[in-house]
Amino acid sequence: MRYLKIIVEKHPEGYVAYPLGLKGVVVGEGDTYEEALADVKSAIKFHIETFGEEAFEDSEVVETFIAEVAV
Repeated sequence: MRYLKIIVEKHPEGYVAYPLGLKGVVVGEGDTYEEALADVKSAIKFHIETFGEEAFEDSEVVETFIAEVAV
């Protein structure tokens, strides 16, 4: 079993969740935080079943930061 960090974003239309540390695009969504998390977990399982160990990035995400800049 591996542990992945999941980013969950709240939008006016609902929630979007995606993992860090996987190759490719894996996204989940839902009307609630819990629905988005369950959806992305299901998508991650499918992605790993499809691609195996090749689904994982070569290096582990140790820590995640969120920053804001003006452009």
